[in-house]
Amino acid sequence: MNSPTNRYLADVRVLDASRVLAGPLCGQILGDLGADVIKIERPGPGDETRGWGPPWVQHEVRVSAYYLSCNRNKRAITLDLSSAEGVALFHRLAQQADVVLENYLPHSAKKLGLDAATLHQINPRLVVASISGFGRTGPLAELPGYDFALQALSGMMSVTGPIEGPPSKMGVAIVDVLTGMNAAIAVLACLHARQRSGHGYHADLALLDSAVAGQVNVAQAFLATSHEPARVGNAHLQIVPYQLFETADGHLVVAVGNDGQWARFCAAAECPELASDARYATNPGRVEHRAVLVPLIEAVMRRHPTAEWIERFRKADIPHAPVRGYAELFADPQALARNLRVTVRDVAGHEVDLLGSPLRIDGEVPSMTMPPTMGQHTDEVLAELGISAEEIAALRERGVV
Repeated sequence: MNSPTNRYLADVRVLDASRVLAGPLCGQILGDLGADVIKIERPGPGDETRGWGPPWVQHEVRVSAYYLSCNRNKRAITLDLSSAEGVALFHRLAQQADVVLENYLPHSAKKLGLDAATLHQINPRLVVASISGFGRTGPLAELPGYDFALQALSGMMSVTGPIEGPPSKMGVAIVDVLTGMNAAIAVLACLHARQRSGHGYHADLALLDSAVAGQVNVAQAFLATSHEPARVGNAHLQIVPYQLFETADGHLVVAVGNDGQWARFCAAAECPELASDARYATNPGRVEHRAVLVPLIEAVMRRHPTAEWIERFRKADIPHAPVRGYAELFADPQALARNLRVTVRDVAGHEVDLLGSPLRIDGEVPSMTMPPTMGQHTDEVLAELGISAEEIAALRERGVV
């Protein structure tokens, strides 16, 4: 990890005691920026996502694609945090750490001695990020949270899916992703503030909070009007035309974001009757008359194949996009130029493709290491605490590591 981008947090050590997606994604972001991220897993099964497959990458060791997606640029140790010895070792690690990530329920964290109050007694400069379904306050604080359930509870599913039919979840665990990103933002802010204050902080991240905040203009529309937003499928609540259209041989997204683009769209689509109609001259008018206008545009879009529309819209500078699968995506020159797929080598030297980091700073892309195997760095990390090889062997025999 010698890229300059990987040196921004080179003096930061993170104990990642989280599992599944939101917490590990936060740790991965910090690792991309150069932090020494130590992933802590229970001996035996480890992080649940190690077993969440297929699909797998199968060489000497079988690894799930899910685990690979959020655990690069980390070291890994096994540690039984349900045992007193394991917690004592965790506390020793915390004395030398800058950040702790955990996603235990509040009562479990306190029982194990992994809560912020206990950790701050051990290391007053720690930044502790606690990730849970509902946060550390409120009547639901002790309930577990899962992405799918939070998509339902947060209102997100009520505005997702086709107009006719049941509500739908998104194709990815977007609530976990949003929460992981928000956790990384909070950690970076706390690390910055610590430089002035000298003391640590406790960041309380809830999946529900991130899910609601992540709905931005849609949720804000309800607060502004007290009206439940309608489900509009592949259209937009507040912009027209801004949706998926059927072409003569497929589908195309058209995203007309302002009135100037609307005029150019009408010219490119050769529909002067729409351009001259005063009802459609402005976006508020197009939204008001959506029920009449959209079927007219649908009929226009079915006149030509997708490739011809792409050519027309490129010339007219109209935002648009074909719907692609991943094979097309990762073969695209833009994806190649931006390193959206990165090839690394596992411990046996086999090549493994990983998702690239979205971070670009001064033109630099974070370098990457393969997500660690179970307990790959246990001996190394414990030796850094001054624990001898004989003591580590004894801990392993007792099942502590």
